[in-house]
Amino acid sequence: MIRHIVFFTAPEENREAVRNGLSRLTGIPHALTLEIGENLKSDQWGNAVDFIVYGEFADEAALAAYKAHPDYELSTRTVKPLRETRVAADFDSGLAVKVPVDG
Repeated sequence: MIRHIVFFTAPEENREAVRNGLSRLTGIPHALTLEIGENLKSDQWGNAVDFIVYGEFADEAALAAYKAHPDYELSTRTVKPLRETRVAADFDSGLAVKVPVDG
């Protein structure tokens, strides 16, 4: 399974429009799970992130199909001029560290 996580920051005046633009992503097929969350800003070390996109995909082909969907392009075109920062990461959960590694 591929986990797709994207963090966004946006000025306060653009947050509702960013939230609405990102919400389009939830209607795209191909994801096993797709959620748009707003940061609770409760971390003691940093709270710079405003929105999180979290998706789970069966494989890289499903993630590619999601990114090729017209609503993905529409969401990107809507959100990009409104946001400040975007940081994305994808990883294969089957290869993820899940137990402590002794050094």
